[in-house]
Amino acid sequence: MADRILVFYGSYRSDRQGIRLADWCMRQLKARGADVELIDAQAVGLPMLDRMYKEYPKGEAPEALETLAGKIRAADAFLFVVGEYNWSVQPGLKNLTDHFLEEWFWRPAAIASYSAGRFGGVRAALAWRDILGEMGMVVVSSTIAVGPMKDTMDEAGEPVGEGGKALERQFPRFADDLAWWTAAAKAQRERAKPPY
Repeated sequence: MADRILVFYGSYRSDRQGIRLADWCMRQLKARGADVELIDAQAVGLPMLDRMYKEYPKGEAPEALETLAGKIRAADAFLFVVGEYNWSVQPGLKNLTDHFLEEWFWRPAAIASYSAGRFGGVRAALAWRDILGEMGMVVVSSTIAVGPMKDTMDEAGEPVGEGGKALERQFPRFADDLAWWTAAAKAQRERAKPPY
C-alpha cells in the first residue's frame, strides 16, 4: 500500500513562489509511488486559533477542522514546505498546525525550506524542527533548502541553474530518509495500536 503523505504549505502572499517547491516535491513523491495531497493553509482558511480541534465536543468541531483532522490521522507522513519570514516561520502555517496535537503523534515529518535569500529558509527550518518535535512528530535529519527561489525554480516550477541541480541531487536522499522513517513509524504504530 502506498505511503499517504500530506504536503503542508503556508504562504498567504499574493505572489507565492514557494508553491513551486511544494508542487515539485509532490510530483517527485508521486513518481516514487506515494499517495500525496497538498494541504494549503490559505485554501483551508482556518481562523486564528481560539480552540484546538480536541477542545470541541465530539461532532461539534467546524467542518474544516474535522476534515483536516481526519486527513492528518490517516496520513503516514508529512512534508512541510516552509518559507522564512523575518528569520522565523510563516504565521499561516503555524496557525494551521497549532489547531491539532494528538493527530500528529508518531509520524515522521520532513522539512523543505525556501526563501528569496541565499540561506534558503534554513532559519525557519530550524524553528520548525523544534515545533514539529514538540507536537509529537519525528523530524527526519535530511532537509532541503532552496534559495534564492527565483534562481532555483522557474515559473513553471522546474529546477534551473546550479540551485536547481543541487535540489535534484538532494531530493532522492531526502525522500529515502522520509520513506525509511515512514515505514518504521507505520510498523511501530501497528504494533502499539495507539488509541487515536
